[in-house]
Amino acid sequence: MGAAFDLAFDPWDPAFVADPYPAYAELRAAGRVHYYEPTNQWLVAHHADVSALLRDRRLGRTYQHRFTHEDFGRTAPPPEHEPFHTLNDHGMLDLEPPDHTRIRRLVSKAFTPRTVEQLRPYVTRLAGELVDRLVENGGGDLLTDVAEPLPVAVIAEMLGIPESDRAPLRPWSADICGMYELNPPEETARKAVRASVEFSDYLRELIAERRKQPGEDLISGLIAAYEEGDRLTEQEMISTCVLLLNAGHEATVNATVNGWYALFRNPGQLAALRADHSLIPSAVEELMRYDTPLQLFERWVLDEIEIAGTTIPRGAEIAMLFGSANHDPEVFRDPGRLDLTRRDNPHISFSAGIHYCIGAPLARIELAASMTALLQKAPGLRLTAEPKRKPNFVIRGLEGLTVDVG
Repeated sequence: MGAAFDLAFDPWDPAFVADPYPAYAELRAAGRVHYYEPTNQWLVAHHADVSALLRDRRLGRTYQHRFTHEDFGRTAPPPEHEPFHTLNDHGMLDLEPPDHTRIRRLVSKAFTPRTVEQLRPYVTRLAGELVDRLVENGGGDLLTDVAEPLPVAVIAEMLGIPESDRAPLRPWSADICGMYELNPPEETARKAVRASVEFSDYLRELIAERRKQPGEDLISGLIAAYEEGDRLTEQEMISTCVLLLNAGHEATVNATVNGWYALFRNPGQLAALRADHSLIPSAVEELMRYDTPLQLFERWVLDEIEIAGTTIPRGAEIAMLFGSANHDPEVFRDPGRLDLTRRDNPHISFSAGIHYCIGAPLARIELAASMTALLQKAPGLRLTAEPKRKPNFVIRGLEGLTVDVG
């Protein structure tokens, strides 16, 4: 077993956050599992282990369906954080069967291949309009002008959130997602609590309106399912909507800007993509692998497991390093090289097992639509300033990406 704290893994070091991939190589070389004292977690860095653990039912996103905080030697969250935890803990990402199964079955109806495919014309049109505006302005911030508004609008449209109400969605989401970082400070918690209260209050009102006047949207569908006898509490409905908004755009936003920044730093690959737009599907997959938007995913050990001779006891927490798994040379040939023609690409950026990202097909459509629009309408797109990376480690992104259209 390697001692992670003797290695270069330091999620609060700006140099590590800027480029964690060399440190991951050290972790993989040093062993299969490492106890990391600052977060009281076991780090798992190899693709085979991460992939297996994501499917291992001895692990869970929560333990509260089977154990108390005391059983796990954990203290309950402070009462002032309660609004965040109430919101978070009732979303299907943080539930285990049978609750997870019940809610996912209902939500899956909105994400069938047919339903997602029906969204393609809307996504394509919106991506084109956003890029047209960028071109008219001669350039701008790819983050705020294209990457953010596209997936936020799509998921808001699916949920039935009116356009006039959408401005606070991204700030609420950003504040809530701050709590998914490692050891978040108290100020982050305060912002998350405030956003949780405001977002929940807004959705409660919207749900009440949809009960009176149903539409074709997902919220109306969840209400109808509830009224037909599928058990779904109002809190589960609210938490599901917030999860869909957060998960439905956060990774797509960061995959877009991380991806274009990677292309600008690899001009040969960008030139190949400009010359051959049929590479777009494999480019989307490779860019998701190359600079992974969600670097770490956590699981609780519900029943003792063993990894390469190391026993991980019940009550421990495992941190699976997606970014490291996606750069494992045992799975990816020359993983540090961006290769848009890479065919064998089993990246785990969308997770795996029962918590596999339900919106992955939609995310792929969104990423391909914005990439296609930018390649077609702004073929001379170029970076005009070196971007600043967000200080976050778990959710990896940029503060902005300033471009002009050449």
